[in-house]
Amino acid sequence: MATTPEIAALSFEDALKELEGVVRRLESGEAPLDESIDLYARGEALRAHCQARLDAAQARIEAVVADRDGRATGTRAFDGA
Repeated sequence: MATTPEIAALSFEDALKELEGVVRRLESGEAPLDESIDLYARGEALRAHCQARLDAAQARIEAVVADRDGRATGTRAFDGA
């Protein structure tokens, strides 16, 4: 398998695109067993990275500060914790 960039450095879109390629390769049934195992592991890491990016985005969206009536009055920083 060709050298790929570290997963942590990938944007959500790039990680998703690579994950789609991994799934296509696995579903084709053409990869030998050892490559399939490596692809599966890479795919799982890419899936986890994408999920973490989505979770972080959701947390940022939910960080909108509301007043007593539930109207948005601003935002607060998302600290990643």
